[in-house]
Amino acid sequence: MEHYNMNLTLKVWRQKNKDAQGHFETYPVPGISSEMSFLEMFDVLNERLINEGKEPIAFDHDCREGICGACSMHINGRAHGPWSGTTTCQLHMRAFKDGDTVTVEPWRAGSFPVVKDLTVDRGAFDRIIAAGGYVSVNTGNAQDANNILVPKDKADQAFAAAACIGCGACVAACKNSSAMLFVSAKVSQLALLPQGHPEQKSRALNMIAQMDAEGFGSCTNTGACEAECPKEISLTNIARLNREYIAAGFTYEK
Repeated sequence: MEHYNMNLTLKVWRQKNKDAQGHFETYPVPGISSEMSFLEMFDVLNERLINEGKEPIAFDHDCREGICGACSMHINGRAHGPWSGTTTCQLHMRAFKDGDTVTVEPWRAGSFPVVKDLTVDRGAFDRIIAAGGYVSVNTGNAQDANNILVPKDKADQAFAAAACIGCGACVAACKNSSAMLFVSAKVSQLALLPQGHPEQKSRALNMIAQMDAEGFGSCTNTGACEAECPKEISLTNIARLNREYIAAGFTYEK
């Protein structure tokens, strides 16, 4: 693969806090390697801003391996940028061309208020998980791996749902700022396994109630969430969540 350097122009959203008026600032970024990740490019820009005595750009990051779900940038109108099935930290600069202008924004959703610049507060997801995203377990010695039999197809579906990293791209991509793909993945990964059955009914009811309380929008099945999800979580999980919710509404007794 050919290595080359490029000169870019960045238009970056700057905002001091959730109450401040935000605006775009333009930064020339010369000499960027095609093999850098998108976040490494921001590291280069921030180092330059610091050396110039200016405020660096705040952005979320942690593992930089596509696992933690911390990185969250809207790049040229797409959550996580132009590559499908890719987080911002895995996006490499070879996705862009020399002379490109790249517009970078935070997630745009009322339930994800801006903390600063490109950093948003995704605590709403944590509160949804706390409402029901858990199982009742014996905290003593671990049971033998084969003690509870799980059909292979169910295990595979649960594993695929559990791949959700909670980054919020589904919310950012949705015209309604719906969190249904996130909630459905967290419900599905437990509902498909025997260990998730004790709280199965209350889980669906409580997590959706918390989702609504956080101000997320409704799902209208446009599919933007699945298209932009870096882990390619399937819309079939939303169908499963709807079934879980309806069934629980008829049969759950407190």
